[in-house]
Amino acid sequence: MSPTSASSPPPAVIAARRRAILLVLGASAAFVVSAALVKSIGPAIPLPQIILFRNFFALPLLLVMVVQAGGFHLLRTRLPWRHAERTFWGMCGMVGAFHGFVHLPLATATALGFTMPLFLTALSVVLNREQVGWRRWSAVVVGFAGVLIMVRPGFGGAALPVFSVGLVLLGAFGWAMAMMSIRRMGEAGEPGVSIVFWFAVASATLAGIGTIPFWVTPSPREWLLLAGIGCVSAVAQLLMTAAYRRGETTLLAPFEYSGLIWTMFVGILIWSEWPDAYELVGFGVLVGAGLYIWRREVMRAAQARK
Repeated sequence: MSPTSASSPPPAVIAARRRAILLVLGASAAFVVSAALVKSIGPAIPLPQIILFRNFFALPLLLVMVVQAGGFHLLRTRLPWRHAERTFWGMCGMVGAFHGFVHLPLATATALGFTMPLFLTALSVVLNREQVGWRRWSAVVVGFAGVLIMVRPGFGGAALPVFSVGLVLLGAFGWAMAMMSIRRMGEAGEPGVSIVFWFAVASATLAGIGTIPFWVTPSPREWLLLAGIGCVSAVAQLLMTAAYRRGETTLLAPFEYSGLIWTMFVGILIWSEWPDAYELVGFGVLVGAGLYIWRREVMRAAQARK
């Protein structure tokens, strides 16, 4: 047997990795479908109402996930305040993302959401006292330069709406803070299914309260769209969870960027949202910075295992 074949993983592992990659690609595509549904219904239905039904219609599928994970005893929690923290930041992330889907080109809103790893890198220094070298800091700076290329502040009517861009970036910051909360809960032994389920319940409750002053009775078509947002989002979550159970984070994370390709295609096909040269360059810079940070994380993890 050659040294190469001796060091290669067994066929079962290779097959599991391929399935995991396909699951991530499927999850990314499902998230894009959900984003397109949000964009379709956004002008007619207030944002809190969309968030309410996004979580409400997802609950049945999440209950299936609870049963498959081992049963309802997993929902008992010792960390209610951690769940409250995760809910607050997750709601910020959802508001920013959904606003972006409605008011910005779909691909642009998706690309801005990929600033989350940049925020996460900076937050790991501030909150976790992690050591981040000059290379990763440089990638963070370059990534935000990509945002400036897309937004083009000061270019008059050619620029993207600064308020909407700011709200999406605030949402990306919220998702980064939510990831920090999830990491802390995971380190404390909280089951992943408990984190996902209670976030859906809490965010549906808060959004339900927020809908009271703005309630709009949906039409039959709009009910179908709202149900679709919830169900497709839940399916995407289940696919992503299944993927990360089968494959390593270091292998799968780059494939999440496929969502940008999907959103660009959908935006062009349905809304004729052709990205201009500035946006395409900004997309490339931002994704490149995110992938570089991912690569540095992989190298750092490999060195830590030695």
